Amino acid sequence: MTAIPGTPRVGRLTAALPFWLSLALVPLAIWVAMQGGWALLLLPVSTWYLFTGLDYFIGLNTANPDLETPEDQLVWYRLITLVWPPVQLLTIFGLMIYVTQTGHLSGFEEWALFAGLGVLSGTIGITYAHELMHQKPKVERWMADILMASVLYSHFRSEHLLVHHRYVATPRDPVTARYGESFWRFFPRVLWQCVMSAFRAEKAMLARKGLPWHDKSNPFWRYWALQGGFVLLAALIGGWWGVFLFATQAFWAVFQLELVNYVEHYGLTRKHLGDGKYEHVLPRHSWNSAHRASNWLLINLQRHSDHHYKPDRRFPLLQTYTADEAPQLPFGYPVMTMAALSPTIWRNVMNPRVRAWREMYYPEITDWSDYRSSGNPMPR
Repeated sequence: MTAIPGTPRVGRLTAALPFWLSLALVPLAIWVAMQGGWALLLLPVSTWYLFTGLDYFIGLNTANPDLETPEDQLVWYRLITLVWPPVQLLTIFGLMIYVTQTGHLSGFEEWALFAGLGVLSGTIGITYAHELMHQKPKVERWMADILMASVLYSHFRSEHLLVHHRYVATPRDPVTARYGESFWRFFPRVLWQCVMSAFRAEKAMLARKGLPWHDKSNPFWRYWALQGGFVLLAALIGGWWGVFLFATQAFWAVFQLELVNYVEHYGLTRKHLGDGKYEHVLPRHSWNSAHRASNWLLINLQRHSDHHYKPDRRFPLLQTYTADEAPQLPFGYPVMTMAALSPTIWRNVMNPRVRAWREMYYPEITDWSDYRSSGNPMPR
């Protein structure tokens, strides 16, 4: 995983500009709100299919950036993640003011518009929040909290940092999709389990400091305050209908997030070493994709193995792995999340890949029943 000679330097502005393409979806959202009708389909279609089409024509990017690139050369990459939070909030609440005051859209059209905005805030907003919550500067973590509160899913930060990264590919991680588990089983399960695991993790951390769960340092107080503030703002703008539109946007954003979570580790498990001990997280425990355009959209989230190796590594420096180092998906995450909506298609595409993964990395394991049913002991 070294930089490939002749590839553009990551510090150049021209290398950063493709990651700014997500901003083009904002004027599209405004135009869609003004047009209504069939134009409302353009927002989810552009998010899901446009970058997939670009993947087809542009292909893969298997070059690895230089890890010695200094922080001051990453300013254009950092800036897009810091610009997006106010842009997203202005888009959601600005369009809420527009549709509730003009009344030119029907109730169904307003619902469809905010469902489309949810695809936007889920695909881009939550992905950017994920990048920000892993960074050390407080302003970036606050931006992550604001973005997650805008989709009513603030606990994701606690669950992701304290549970998922620690216990990925073990029975203790709710968002590691089990082999054979359909998305439609996975989705309601994680909605409940992630809230509980996040709260337990924060409570346990406070207990180790000798503090009760209701201590003011518990981030859940901040989560609830931010979420309540956004719900109140929606109510002030549009009453109960404004709250409904805001909740619609939040639901589809979370739906999009959990689709990606489902794909990222489906069927992959760390080897149980006995007595509640598991092997360390390795590149083999995440599904990756080197498709260039969808990595622009998802700021290299598809280089997922390296993210688990070094979670605070900024997205332009994430490394890609070859197929003999980490499992690769046949398409980018946008296509794979759409495939996940059909259990039959998903099983046909992914189950043979999981079985091949098992044979490649763990030929000594002949009975996978405990791994499939989460029957192995919880990690210590």
